[in-house]
Amino acid sequence: MYNYNTWIKYQKEEILINLIENLLLESGFTIINKTEHYFTNQGYTGLWLLAESHLAIHTFPEEDKIYIELSSCVKKYFDYFIKHFEETTTINFI
Repeated sequence: MYNYNTWIKYQKEEILINLIENLLLESGFTIINKTEHYFTNQGYTGLWLLAESHLAIHTFPEEDKIYIELSSCVKKYFDYFIKHFEETTTINFI
C-alpha cells in the first residue's frame, strides 16, 4: 500500500476538486464513487472511492489550509498522481 498526505494552502474547493478528479483519471485510477459535504459556515470534505483505494480532502478555510490524503495499491498510478499534483500545487504547499 502506498500512502501520501500533505497540507496545502487553502484555495477554492471547485479548483481543487477539478484538479484532483482530472489527475486521478489521468493517472489511471478508476473512480468508483465520490461523496462530499459542504459545511454550513465554511469547509468541505470530499472522498473519492477508487478501485485502487481512496483519496480524501478536508478544507480548513479558517486556518487557510487543506489536508489531502491518497492511499493506493498501484504504484504506477500513485507515482503519476503525486508527481503531477506536486508540480501543479508547488507554490501552494504549507
